[in-house]
Amino acid sequence: MNTRGLLDQLLRSGQDLLQKKAGATQGKASGGALGSMLSGAGGGALAAGAMGLLLGNKKVRKVGGKVAIYGGLAALGVIAYKAYGNWQAQQGTAPAREPQTVDRLPAAQAEQHSQAILTALVAAAKADGHVDERERALIEGEFTKLDNDRELHHWLHAELNKPLDPAGVARIASTPEMAAEMYVASVMMVDEESFMEKSYLEELARQLKLAPGLKVELENQVRQATL
Repeated sequence: MNTRGLLDQLLRSGQDLLQKKAGATQGKASGGALGSMLSGAGGGALAAGAMGLLLGNKKVRKVGGKVAIYGGLAALGVIAYKAYGNWQAQQGTAPAREPQTVDRLPAAQAEQHSQAILTALVAAAKADGHVDERERALIEGEFTKLDNDRELHHWLHAELNKPLDPAGVARIASTPEMAAEMYVASVMMVDEESFMEKSYLEELARQLKLAPGLKVELENQVRQATL
């Protein structure tokens, strides 16, 4: 399963998606906020359609908010890398090694990180309970348009139908850097004004075993990157 290119397209689609949403009229009769996000996505923005469906009916989203995921996969790695650097500086100790974030890895390892990050994105999209059977089918349809990899489609179907399990998501993280990147992606997706989503995020951080100071720094870096 090749997820690296797909994930990069999804992450890069965030800014365009938000611009489309900002210009759309909320609550249109045809599809409500979800329909508004996807209407006229244009310009071959299939990735924006897939990302829009993952985001769902999150009415409190604002342009420039945390879901403004732009810059692609490398930018996500840079966010995690900066957070690590700041956190280590705060500890007053020299790092044992340079953080190996996804932007600094060879292709095979970057692919492993990409799969973990995509898992985190799908799980975070379910954190508010909005993904019902109809929306799962729509999401799978958008991904089919975007990528014809059958293995990926089977994986996505399984992930969308799994019960939300932050412990299960966290078990995928095989390195501290991967855990940090998964958390960054999740922070970008959730709405901190939603009790359900915020609770999910807190539990995910606990299951990922993120140091409290690193967790705070990851959140700070996301805010700075998406303002």
